[in-house]
Amino acid sequence: MRICLILEGCYPYVNGGVSSWMHNYINEMTEHEFVLVTIGANSESRGKFKYELADNVVEVKEIFLNEAIQSSVHSNWKGKFNSSERQSLKALLACQTPDWELLFDIFNKRQVHPADFLESQLFLELLTEIVEENHQNKSFADVFHTTRSMLITVLYLMTQQLPKADIYHSIATGYAGLLATLGSYQHNAPLLLTEHGIYTREREEEILRSDWVLPTMKRDWIQFFYMLSNLIYSRANRVTSLYTKAKYIQEEVGCDIEKCVVISNGIHYERFAAIPLKEEDEWIDIGAVVRIAPIKDIKTMIYVFYELSRKYPNTRLHILGGVDDEDYDRECHQLVRQLGIKNIFFTGQVDVVKYMEKLDFTILTSISEAQPLSVIESMAARRPCVTTDVGCCRELLEGDKGDHLGVAGYCVPPTYRTGLTHAMEKMCSSRDLREKMGEIAQERAKTYYLYELMIQQYRDLYLEVT
Repeated sequence: MRICLILEGCYPYVNGGVSSWMHNYINEMTEHEFVLVTIGANSESRGKFKYELADNVVEVKEIFLNEAIQSSVHSNWKGKFNSSERQSLKALLACQTPDWELLFDIFNKRQVHPADFLESQLFLELLTEIVEENHQNKSFADVFHTTRSMLITVLYLMTQQLPKADIYHSIATGYAGLLATLGSYQHNAPLLLTEHGIYTREREEEILRSDWVLPTMKRDWIQFFYMLSNLIYSRANRVTSLYTKAKYIQEEVGCDIEKCVVISNGIHYERFAAIPLKEEDEWIDIGAVVRIAPIKDIKTMIYVFYELSRKYPNTRLHILGGVDDEDYDRECHQLVRQLGIKNIFFTGQVDVVKYMEKLDFTILTSISEAQPLSVIESMAARRPCVTTDVGCCRELLEGDKGDHLGVAGYCVPPTYRTGLTHAMEKMCSSRDLREKMGEIAQERAKTYYLYELMIQQYRDLYLEVT
């Protein structure tokens, strides 16, 4: 079977949870051929892969969003649209519910160039109607420039020709979801969506916190991403998520619950279960398997460790992971120096299995996660965890309904330093407590989060939709 995977901003350009998951996934499914359609921000990244692609990756199509802005080729479009097409174009401009097949016909089959439409009299007329109907209290210039900014990328993506495949499988909604839907439309093939995080909610949070979006236009940008998500939600044969709560969030943001399937992440249990517990010594060693990025909130982790080490000076914090954000990495190191902390070690990329032997328990302070593999791996290695209450971390540590195994760690609201410090103090206070929680953690990982189970569920899903 030939499967087209559509990926946005992750594999194979960056290291991290989703990229590692994708790499292992492809290498495991040797019976299938994979075509990768990758969406990156800048064409300078072309061909600069962080992973060696598997032999069953038979084609890679790279698409870069900066090329949408740089493109200046025009078509011979004369601007003649019927009433249905005009209505659908207006719905697109208003971020409502356009007829996407009509739009695919206009910008893909008929090859109307995005710049021709965005510079046309029709675009101006439709936008004027929308402003008069819905945005009378906003600056026309703000609506004009925001709408062009939103649409230039979408229209550019709609001009792409997707490689032929038996299934189109997107690993997010948003731009990836749009391309996957386009491929399914072009080749009349089944469409699948897997969400590790809920893309729409993540973009909403990002936009609300952002400085680059005008305050008056934030709701428009949020509505834009909801429109893109609803496109693939409405067209996909099946939509998977990592945990039960996420499935119901998908329903809240517009997906038919009958399409939704939960397929949890899985880990190679035996690799981690075989790791011995650390020999008891004068130190308590805490590990954080995490990329250096603002969303991981490393600064909160540093502050919490600073408070912890004042009460437990025999503690060490090991931050295991590569750097995603150079500026943020410098800020974190500077904070460590300012606080005068001696026992924090930034290791960079390491062999986590080997390094886990040195750790007593682990911590995750992210402000956003889905189902972090690092937590499941720690659990399989009998290391209890302190995490923030994001994604399904609470479900991992405390179990879902019907799971009576017990508690495998502490879950604290994001950025809550006092709560995180107290949780860490409890962990440091008793080796017996850590070992008891570790046994529960390992049993839960063994019962619910096996890699073989996850892969088989996806294999079954591919057979189901073809």
